[in-house]
Amino acid sequence: MRFLGNVLWVILGGIEMALVWFLAGVVCMLTVVGIPLGIQCMKIAGLVLWPFGKKVTYGGQFVQQLGNILWILLAGWMLASVAGLLGIVYCATIVGIPFGLQWFKFCKLALMPFGARVE
Repeated sequence: MRFLGNVLWVILGGIEMALVWFLAGVVCMLTVVGIPLGIQCMKIAGLVLWPFGKKVTYGGQFVQQLGNILWILLAGWMLASVAGLLGIVYCATIVGIPFGLQWFKFCKLALMPFGARVE
């Protein structure tokens, strides 16, 4: 079931979203200051490409939580709100509920990527 969900996800737009996150990571890494942000974008790109069957665990130290606060202020709130809105739209249909749940997973990760691990 996970494999089929991932294949459908990639076909129905997952590859484009992963490319957008990857390119955002590359742009962030053009400056030394943006490298930590670019690493987080790459982490999210990997999850967006193949989300079914992966779990995100949250934790982290004080410095990582400070990174999350900075991330939220710069772009995290916009990215999380878009992912949350897409999750609501997908969950409005019976067929889209599994995809909507994946968008909610991205919503939380887009809000607080520092200290999160994708397993």
